[in-house]
Amino acid sequence: MYIGVTNNLEKRLYQHKQNINNPETFAGKYHCHNLIYFERFEFIDHAIKREKEIKKWRREKKNNLITSFNPEWRFLNDDIK
Repeated sequence: MYIGVTNNLEKRLYQHKQNINNPETFAGKYHCHNLIYFERFEFIDHAIKREKEIKKWRREKKNNLITSFNPEWRFLNDDIK
């Protein structure tokens, strides 16, 4: 599971997709290119604080967060425009 912050989600998804088979990047090594959850923030410092918080969580808590937002774990890449 990849957790990160960006100011342009559409562009970042494209970059991850371009790195699918690049073992030098996290996204390429672990095939992280499908979006299943996201949050929007007005201020970058709030986004960074939230990112750090979620990264500390156990997998089960992350899974519950995703399921509450996206119960079917549907890929959301095409919904971002």
